[in-house]
Amino acid sequence: MNLNNLLRLAFEEDISSVDLTSEAIFTNSDVSTAVLISKDKGILSGIDVFQAAFQYFDCTIHFECYKSNGDQLSEGDAICTIKGLTKSILSAERVALNLLQRMSGIATMTRACVDAINGTDTRIVDTRKTAPGLRLLDKQAVRQGGGFNHRFNLSDGILIKDNHIKASGSIENAILRAKKYAPHTVKIEVEVESVSDFIIAQAAGADIIMLDNMSNEDMASCVKLKREDCLLEASGNMSLERLIDVAKTGVDLISVGALTHSVKAMDLSLRFE
Repeated sequence: MNLNNLLRLAFEEDISSVDLTSEAIFTNSDVSTAVLISKDKGILSGIDVFQAAFQYFDCTIHFECYKSNGDQLSEGDAICTIKGLTKSILSAERVALNLLQRMSGIATMTRACVDAINGTDTRIVDTRKTAPGLRLLDKQAVRQGGGFNHRFNLSDGILIKDNHIKASGSIENAILRAKKYAPHTVKIEVEVESVSDFIIAQAAGADIIMLDNMSNEDMASCVKLKREDCLLEASGNMSLERLIDVAKTGVDLISVGALTHSVKAMDLSLRFE
């Protein structure tokens, strides 16, 4: 889904036909200025989306931005100024803020995770556990927080998980079938839950192996046994406090579903002058 389609659906949801309150009180001669203020500490993400939402609703709205995506915000910081028709600003405010607050919350959590493993060679990556319809923005926010994206959707790569393995009969069967189907440009990732299954998946030719809900000790064992060209991804119950110990095992990637499925929206406010 592209941004314009997303905004169309968002505004159709929020304004089915007309903003009764704003239309009742204001006319096309009423013009206002509003300032976007941070009421929280965190990482700004989605200021371009915030602007696009207002200008999708009314292309005459003017912006002056003081902060950029990826910037660290402090409480009280002015982020941008908006000028335009009063009723347009009021009608578009909620959709624009909802998107910006969610994206900034994701970026803030991502930055905290990236900072937690500073000094290691491990990457923080996201998952597909995003809000339906918002994956484009959720994953953009992860990047702006300093993280990296896993596959965007099911068409982006082969990831053999526990149910694929059960349904196909074994790890070897699943990998063999995937190799016969996949073009040479696509890598094959397999999820395993034990060191013994890791050994089987690696021997069967997996390019990437996801170590799911393993202990730090078992992950360290897999790192010692892995081929040089095989990537290891740690996943499952990745709390902020645990990340550094997981990274120190030597895994290449840590996927954190909480970046997008348990995010706390950042507190931002649009104040009229």
